[in-house]
Parts: sequence; structure tokens; C-alpha cells
Amino acid sequence: QKTSFHRSQTLDFKNGYAFFRLPREGVGGETLFANQLSQDELDDLCTRGATLTYGQVKRSAPSRFIPAFVAYDKKVLKFDAYFQEEVPISAEEHYRIRQVGLYYYLEDDSMCIIEPRVKNSGLLQGKLMRRHRVPKNEQGDYYHWKDLNLGIDLPIYGRTYRLVNCDSFTKVFLESQGIVVNPPEELVSDPYTEQRRTPVPKRIMPAGPDPFRQFLTYDTKVLRFYAIWDDTNCAFGDHHPCIIHYFLADDTVEVREVHKRNNGRDPFPVLMRRQRLPKIFVDKNQNFPSCVLEITDHEVQEWYSPKDFAIGKTVTLLGRTFLIYDCDKFTQDFYREKYGLTDFQPVDVNKKPLEKAPKVIPPYNGFGIPEDSLQNCLSLFPKPPRKDIIKMLENNLKVLRYQVALESPVPEDKNRRFILSYFLSDDTISIYEPPVKNSGILGGKYLKRTRVTKPGSTPENPIYYEPSDFTIGSTIEVFGHRFVIIDADEYVLNYLERNSGSFPAATVQSIRDHFLPRKVVVETTSSGIPKKDLDDFIVEVQKELKLQQPFNTRQFHEAFHHVDKEGSGFLDRARFFNVCDRFNVPTSTILLKKVRWKRCCACG
Repeated sequence: QKTSFHRSQTLDFKNGYAFFRLPREGVGGETLFANQLSQDELDDLCTRGATLTYGQVKRSAPSRFIPAFVAYDKKVLKFDAYFQEEVPISAEEHYRIRQVGLYYYLEDDSMCIIEPRVKNSGLLQGKLMRRHRVPKNEQGDYYHWKDLNLGIDLPIYGRTYRLVNCDSFTKVFLESQGIVVNPPEELVSDPYTEQRRTPVPKRIMPAGPDPFRQFLTYDTKVLRFYAIWDDTNCAFGDHHPCIIHYFLADDTVEVREVHKRNNGRDPFPVLMRRQRLPKIFVDKNQNFPSCVLEITDHEVQEWYSPKDFAIGKTVTLLGRTFLIYDCDKFTQDFYREKYGLTDFQPVDVNKKPLEKAPKVIPPYNGFGIPEDSLQNCLSLFPKPPRKDIIKMLENNLKVLRYQVALESPVPEDKNRRFILSYFLSDDTISIYEPPVKNSGILGGKYLKRTRVTKPGSTPENPIYYEPSDFTIGSTIEVFGHRFVIIDADEYVLNYLERNSGSFPAATVQSIRDHFLPRKVVVETTSSGIPKKDLDDFIVEVQKELKLQQPFNTRQFHEAFHHVDKEGSGFLDRARFFNVCDRFNVPTSTILLKKVRWKRCCACG
């Protein structure tokens, strides 16, 4: 056995410097072979061969520092978990399984727990734990993502959460950090919730008679029929839409009336209250009034049942007749299962629109103008007929005035004179009779301003008088009265000449021929006698006439007009003297020299 274990000296000094010297002997004086190296030195030479040959390799600059809240911003680890909660106050469940989601935020190592909300669960769900760093133990350590993995129990604030699964990002992140992720587990469901989701088995009703069988089977099940109550036989009756409810629980019937907006009826919802309705009564004493009897089961032979109601049937309920035209889907399924009916085609109860009668315009009754009377036939609230505004603006205050004489077999009407005014703005005519003293006829407005139709025109196609119809000597028929035009205003001549292209040539020439003698007289007078001498002459004649006995100027004028049958305004000397002698007018020599071919009307 080896007893010497000393090691040879390897420290040596040369020129005052200490350096390492290779040992000459091994441990215990063993012989060393030349150039023998240890295993560590050989490994070092293998790894540092390139460094010894080519020198030290240049190291790259260290990477830029990135803080954790930037590197892990919006990076969250998500785990599916559940915890078990005790239920001490319920007889149906002893514990409850609540599924949650655990979120770990890498930027600040905070955590939060959120439970998905379930409608009508009765639990305070949502965020069960707010986001913060969760303590791990009493020593002040906090949970780190290295502590999280699948298939582990995680105690947090007295609750133990079982982590069963995670998303793909969480799995990739944990594996990249060298953590072996456990296989996922199945998420446990709440047994009470699963029990509530299973369909409730139908109860098998006993075969024997059960007084509450019908109520328990058909509770809250109602047959709904849509019907029409025909009440047209009564005064102010109509077709009333109704809904008939048949309650299967107790075989009662209720009728509700469907009200429409602004139908004019009181909105009473129930037409017949819920009650059993008798169909056939037992024979009873007809002498006793039935209004005071309460209907009992002994007095009714048959009550209304579901088989009495169907689409297209007419049922009489308490004296009212209802036509059933449709039903809802539950009612259809009930009759299909119990009675085997398949035809549920609704009955069309919509009123057919009445044929619109053609509008016939009644004949004109003579009141007002035809256009105004026609508006009463077109609308309940008549509007005034539309007027030609452009024509009214262009011809405003433009009036053509004519002097007309009444053509009548009555002698008193022969000397009556009228002023006929034609308004160019709206083609209306008004007739005015100048009052004459002691004539026995009250003058004034004879015809108010209105449009006058021509003889022979129909009310459907009226033809009205136009300015081209008014010529000297023409006859105008106004509502059965005939007028003859004997004179016109000078404005008529001027207007017709300015607008000669709009009127017939015969109308313009008639007015020109009428004013031609007056134009000749005016030219003759103005050329022969100065105006001052003519005015002095008229004053002298008026003075001579005032010296006579009471003088009738009107008869004097009529006599000159009667003698002047041509209407030219000229009289010869012989006829002029005859008229003067008839009225005892003196014919002095001085005046006769001045009165040569003057108009007889100048004496007035």
C-alpha cells in the first residue's frame, strides 16, 4: 500500500519573480513522463486552440436594455380554471362549481380573475378579483409566472383554483422559458346546472279519475281564436274584430274586442268576462223569467268545448254571433294532436273595396259663376278657382266702357241708357244705369261685376263675351236682357288701335267709323274758331236759353237726337230751325251767324 502522498514543489523564483514550474515528480515520488499534461489542461488546449493561434476574438456590443413593461406590454397569460364553493343552505345542491378565467400580466406580474356572466344565474359574477400582485405566502413573496402550470392547485385568498387549460400563447411562452407544460385537463361542470338542463320527464297521469288532472295538465294553456262579431243588424252596428280565449284548464271562455286607434268606441278590453258558456239548456219552465236564474250544471245539458270552435265556424255566445276566421300556432298544434285536423286555412274577412262610382257633374244651377259652382262638386271645402295672375297684372285698371240701350217692348224702357264696362283683367262685365230725375226709374248698379256667357253656350262648355264681340250696333244678351251698343269711350278706340293685331279688323273698323264724324267736327271747329271764341259763344247761348220760360233740356236733347237719324251729329239749317221753333227757342240773327254747321250738342 502507498504510504507517501507528498507533492513536489512547483513554485520557483527567477530574477526575483515567482513563476510556476512543472513538477519533476508525481505524488508520493512517482515518476512523471515528459510533457505529460492533466486532463483539464488538455480540454483547455482543445477549446482555446484558435485563440492561441489567431488571438482573442472580438466580442459584440451588448444588446440595448429594454424594460419589462415595454417588452411584455399587452402580453397576458390566460388559464382556464375552476373552484368549488360550498352551498350550505340548499337542499338540492351541497357544492357549486364555478368556472373562471385567470389572467397573468407579464408587464408587471399582476393577476386578475374573471367569471363569465350567466343570465339569470342569481350570482354576483364578472370580475371576482381585481388586477394586482397576488401574495404567495406569509413571507411576502408574490406569485410569478414560473409558479403557474396546468394540473396544479393554486390557493389565492382562501380559495383553491384548479388550472386545467391555457391558450396557445401561454403554452408557447412557458415552453420557451424552459417550463414543461403539463397536459390539459377537462373542465369540470356544475352538477346542479347540468341537472337543470336535462328535460323534465313527463308525469304519467293515473288512469283513474282525478279531479285536478285537467287543471294540472292544461294550466296556462289557452286556445286563441280570431273572430268577427257581426253587429250590423243593430242601429249603428258594424263588424267588430274580437279575440276568443278558451282556457283548457277549466273550460272557460273569454272574449276581448280588438280596438283600433280613433275608431270612436270606448276602449273596454273585455267584451265577455271569463266564464263557462252554456251551449244547450235543459227543458225548463218557460213561464218563469230566466234572467233571475243562476245557471248551474243541472240546468245545462252541454257546455261549450274545444270541438265547438274551428276556423270557418259560426258560434253564438250569449246572443252574439261570432265568425272564427283564424287561430294561433299553439291552437293549431293542439287540434292537430288531439283531433287530427290539418286544414287551418284562414278565412278572408277583409271587406272588398267598393267600386268607385263615376263622378257626375250636375248641371249649372245659375247661382254664381260656373267655375265657382264647379268647386262645390269637386271638394267638400271648395277653393276659389285659380286666376290668371299675369293677365290681371298686365291689364290692371284697363276698362272698356260702352253706352248701351235696352231693347225692350216696354215703351218706358226705350229711352233708358246704360254704361257697360268690360274689365280686361278678368273678362268680367258690369252694367250701370245713370240715374235720371223724374224718370220713375231708380238708377244705379244694374249688373254687378261678373262674367257673361254668350247665347247658345252650354254650362259644360261656356263661351264668354270678349272685346271683339262689342261693335257699334251689335246686340249683347245678358241673362235674358238684350242691349244694343250705341256709343263707346274714346279709350276703347285707342286700346283697339294699339292692339289691332289681337282683335278682328271688323271690330276696330266699327269703332273707327263711329268716331270719324266727331273727329271731323273737332278738326273743323278747331281750325275755324278759336277756343276762346267758342267758349264765349256757348256762354251767350246759355244766357239766351235762361231768359226763356222753364226749359226742358232733356226733351230738347232728345229732339235733336231724334231728328239726327243717321247719328252723324250734323243737322241742316231747316231741321235745326224746326226744332228751335217747336221749343220756342229764339233764333236771333247774331247767333245764327255763329251757329253754322255746329254740333247741336254744343248748345247744352
